[in-house]
Amino acid sequence: MKKRKEKTSLLKIYNLLFEKFGPRHWWPGDTRLEIIIGAILTQNTAWTNVEKAVKNLKKAGLLNVKALSMIPKKRLAGLIRPTGYYNIKAGRVKNFLKFLNTRYNASLKRMFGTETGALRDELLNIKGIGPETADSILLYAGEKPVFVVDAYTKRIFSRHGYIDENATYEETQEEFSKSLPRNVRLFNEFHALIVELGKNLCRAKKPLCSKCPIRRIKNV
Repeated sequence: MKKRKEKTSLLKIYNLLFEKFGPRHWWPGDTRLEIIIGAILTQNTAWTNVEKAVKNLKKAGLLNVKALSMIPKKRLAGLIRPTGYYNIKAGRVKNFLKFLNTRYNASLKRMFGTETGALRDELLNIKGIGPETADSILLYAGEKPVFVVDAYTKRIFSRHGYIDENATYEETQEEFSKSLPRNVRLFNEFHALIVELGKNLCRAKKPLCSKCPIRRIKNV
C-alpha cells in the first residue's frame, strides 16, 4: 500500500492542473435537463457520442420533460443510438423521467429544492443511476457541492498515493470532500481537470508521467 500524502496538497494539485489545462467549461449543456440526460448517456461511452445523441434529440424537439416522457422507448433508443447500449440507456432515461414526474410533478426546480443528501438517496434508488451519475446530476445540473468521482480520479490519485488502490467510491469522495472547500465551482472545475489529465497523460496504459504536472509537487 502506498503512503498517503498530505491532504492539503489537493489544492496544490488543482492549481497545477488549472495552470496546465485552463478552464474546462464543463458540463456542456443549455439546460438542466440536457445536462441530466448527458450524465445518463455518457455511461460507458465517449462524450463525442453523447453529443451526437443530444443533437438528435434537439433536432427532434424532444429536449423537454413532457416530450421525452411521451416518446416511445423504442424511438428514444433509436435517437440515442450513437451512445451504445441504447436500449438500456433509453430505459434509464425513462426511469429518471418517471421518478421526476411522479415524485416532483415534472419540476426540476422542485427536485433540486430537496436537501442534497436526501435527493442523492432518491436518485440512487432509480434503476440505472449509480453514484457517479447521481453526483454528476447534483453537481452540474443542480449546482450542489458534491464531488464527482470517476475512473480517472481513482487511477490518478491511487498512483500518487492519495487514496488506496482499492478504495471505494465513497471513500475516494470523502477524501476530496474533507480536504477541499465545499465550493461548487471548485468541485466542478477540479473534476473536469482530472478528466483532462486522465485522458491525455495519466492513461491506463503507457502513461506520460514525465509530462504530468503533479510531479512538480516535491512530496509526490
